Amino acid sequence: MNLQEIIIQPVQPNEQERFQSLMKAHHYLGALPKIGHTLRYVASYHNEWLALISFSAAAWKCAARDQWIGWSYRYQYDRLHLIANNSRFLILPEHHYPNLASRVLSLCERRVSEDWQQCFGYPLLLLETFVDPLLFHGTIYRAANWVHVGDTRGFRRTRRGYSSISQHPKQVFVRPLTLHTQARLSQSILAPAYCYGAPKIMLTADQMRTLPEFFFDIPDPRRKQGQRHSLACVLAISAGAVLCGMEGYKAISGWAEDLGQKARERFGCRKRNGYYAVPSRSTFRETLIRVDPEQLDLALQGWNEQFAEEDEGLAIDGKTLCNAIDEESRQTHILGVVGHQTGRCHTKKKSVSCP
Repeated sequence: MNLQEIIIQPVQPNEQERFQSLMKAHHYLGALPKIGHTLRYVASYHNEWLALISFSAAAWKCAARDQWIGWSYRYQYDRLHLIANNSRFLILPEHHYPNLASRVLSLCERRVSEDWQQCFGYPLLLLETFVDPLLFHGTIYRAANWVHVGDTRGFRRTRRGYSSISQHPKQVFVRPLTLHTQARLSQSILAPAYCYGAPKIMLTADQMRTLPEFFFDIPDPRRKQGQRHSLACVLAISAGAVLCGMEGYKAISGWAEDLGQKARERFGCRKRNGYYAVPSRSTFRETLIRVDPEQLDLALQGWNEQFAEEDEGLAIDGKTLCNAIDEESRQTHILGVVGHQTGRCHTKKKSVSCP
């Protein structure tokens, strides 16, 4: 077989079922549903399928990878979209030829970033994968110039957070797709070409614990009857969700539902039947509608003063709201202050009329 004649193509919609059935039949982990943004490829030789490979959303946390990148924890969540995980790789049983696997990986590396850009609106900077050392040695990844950066701790993520018992660790391999990948991912200001959506951060355990404290002094506008969650808990989770890029009540509620039990405990959620429960979407909505916006803004400013120290510069801008007249028949002006490094809004409030 001439390896130079092998081609890599994205799996077409009418080929998805065949792709999944082959994965289910021959891969030791079985077929994998799409996890966030996902691209699937097939390697073929004269129209005959030889290998299948898929790339999915990056792992939420991986200490070995994060240490290799060297990025700040606060920027990690905002830049995970620039990493894709090689979630499945299968050489079909009848096609185990020498150097085929490394050739397929090499061909994927050449096109996956551009394909990702076309499909999802931004490129990739890094690929990652996890290898079970009890079954494999990572030989094909080493041959394709992937870098072994360490091992995982063996904890598996579940619907309720992370497993409490460490299973056998996996080897972590990464493959940079550009020059200076580590510097690009860890720099304080991300290049515009790699930005996607609103700026986001990740919250540390200490930030989760302290966030409710900033809302203790805000009067609760809700009726006492039927309250299941403290005001500080509802506001802290809402603020945490927005800081992590969520917009709207549905997104805030979804973010809250995805919190693990340890995170829910840190936010001060109510424990029910042995598990910490989060507020419902209607609770978030009704609370945020009724709470005093000025007091909420002051509380968030207090949190920013403690945890937004990495902003070296601030951008101040304002605008006049059309058709918005205050009680004194004057047009409403809004002034906002945003951090250059984090992209975080430090405050936004009505300002006096401009001269």
